[in-house]
Amino acid sequence: MPFSESLRTVLLDTARQSIRHGLRKGNPLKVDPDQLETPLSEPGASFVTLHIGEELRGCIGSLQAHRSLICDVAENAFSAAFRDPRFPPLKDVELKGISLDISVLSQAEPMVFDSEQDLLKQIRPRVDGLILKDGNYRGTFLPSVWKSLPDAELFLQHLKLKAGLPADHWSDSLEVWRYTTESFGDKDGY
Repeated sequence: MPFSESLRTVLLDTARQSIRHGLRKGNPLKVDPDQLETPLSEPGASFVTLHIGEELRGCIGSLQAHRSLICDVAENAFSAAFRDPRFPPLKDVELKGISLDISVLSQAEPMVFDSEQDLLKQIRPRVDGLILKDGNYRGTFLPSVWKSLPDAELFLQHLKLKAGLPADHWSDSLEVWRYTTESFGDKDGY
């Protein structure tokens, strides 16, 4: 179900408020989902991505719904700003340059395939986000990654690398799930 502009605005405002709250208090904004309409109060999975200009500044999310969508966005916005291990915690001076994107995930569906070629034929470029797992190795790419990796073979190779596997890795124990997202953001920043 596409989100109305008003629901998108509530989610974006909540993400911004959670980051500001984190700068002041050191923890995520607490939100009462019972005060909000569905689907914000229902279980939902999201990713929040922060950029400064074109550069990634943080990205944290949930692959499965385990709390209300509004709480998931508040927590993931805080985590993207302050807990992404690839970056130092966000500073006050960076706030004005930050733009954010929210991706709300559909439920992941397992893919059934008998070879890498079969899997590649099933992947829908610019539509699918993928979760890849083999043993203890796991990684995901949101559909937005298609912008930088527009070819299905490259997309899959880089996802394997992200999961900690060689780009040419293949095994009978490899599992892949696909999901879609509804994504929206504030390109103008704070």
